[in-house]
Amino acid sequence: MASDSTTWIPHHVLVAPEGAAPRAWVLFLHGILGSGANWRTIARKLVSARPDWGAVLVDLRMHGRSQEAAPPHDLAAVAGDLERLAADLDRRGMPVAGVIGHSFGGKSALAYRGRAPAGLLETWVLDASPSIREEEPPRPEGDPGDGAIEVLRMLAALPGQFSNRDEFLASVTARGFSRPLAEWLAMNLVADGGAYRMRLDLGAIGELMADYGRQDLWPVVESTDLPGALRFVVAGRSSAVTTDDRARLEPLAASGRVSLHVLPDAGHWLHLDAAGELLRLFTDELVEP
Repeated sequence: MASDSTTWIPHHVLVAPEGAAPRAWVLFLHGILGSGANWRTIARKLVSARPDWGAVLVDLRMHGRSQEAAPPHDLAAVAGDLERLAADLDRRGMPVAGVIGHSFGGKSALAYRGRAPAGLLETWVLDASPSIREEEPPRPEGDPGDGAIEVLRMLAALPGQFSNRDEFLASVTARGFSRPLAEWLAMNLVADGGAYRMRLDLGAIGELMADYGRQDLWPVVESTDLPGALRFVVAGRSSAVTTDDRARLEPLAASGRVSLHVLPDAGHWLHLDAAGELLRLFTDELVEP
């Protein structure tokens, strides 16, 4: 059953440095069909290197364990969810001063920044375009070769239940999808009466993807009135940020209005392809809260 949209906050896990009390917290936002757990390893290493920051691993609406969100399912709703989460953490003495988003999460981070949240010091957009992309939806986080629409269609065509995890894996790979993607999607299996089913509402995921493609968030990027530093990280071997996008970002970077980093050897899954380099960027460039 959907929860009250005025009070509901997404599921999240706090990652704090051992033996230290962070002065501020940063939200980690995953890509489409992902979950906050995708960023656990990097988050743990970041808070160890920068104990002034804590990390919040967010399951965005209708992903992971955030399955009770009320419609509409769009970026505005995602931004509202993050606002309520930040307000809740602030009441608990854990001020949110940063947001790091990858792919679908990157555009979600921009939507959140567009609401001018008080105290926001950092917004990181990882291999995500601010542009309208109706013809090219975000890719799922499991495999760089499989498009999100194809994955959703495949999942919709699968049986409703599976006797075990291996049966699910075999069903996915038999339809031509990669074993790594199948294993990653299997993280969304839940036990149900002695069998297993996918916990995802594929219709809601499709609505989020469609709105992602419709949104032009360049006004958020180019505004001089919104809070905090804005940092883009582009994967050199990915097409998610197009040549036109980079041509629009580069003068903003030259003027100092945004930071622009290119990881030349990374594909779209830059947190896997260039985890060390990405972690160094976070560690070196996150401001002191």
